[in-house]
Amino acid sequence: MTIDFSRDKPIYSQLVDRICGDILKGKLVLGDRLPSVREYAVETGVNVNTVQRVYKELEAMNITETKRGQGTFITTNEERIALLREEMKTQLADHFLTSIEALGFSKEEMLVVLQNKS
Repeated sequence: MTIDFSRDKPIYSQLVDRICGDILKGKLVLGDRLPSVREYAVETGVNVNTVQRVYKELEAMNITETKRGQGTFITTNEERIALLREEMKTQLADHFLTSIEALGFSKEEMLVVLQNKS
């Protein structure tokens, strides 16, 4: 299964976001083993070097840990995942606000729309 990637963001970054999203949605749970670099490269249709960069980035973010000879695993640190949730929420809100401002909408206008949606 290959993925359709956006042109405005690096592929490795999109894959990092995808894995983080899968963690937050519960598709991946604390302690889960990620596929090997080669397996994930085939699954996503990207170069092995790109997946290596994804795994390196996730480890630098303390989202995963690599156990030599065993593989790469989602952290078991619940506090780190809670922090990831807050970070992603803030990132999405910032992106949303930047987008609406670029189109000339005010925050107040959008708050009214969002409140009417709930």
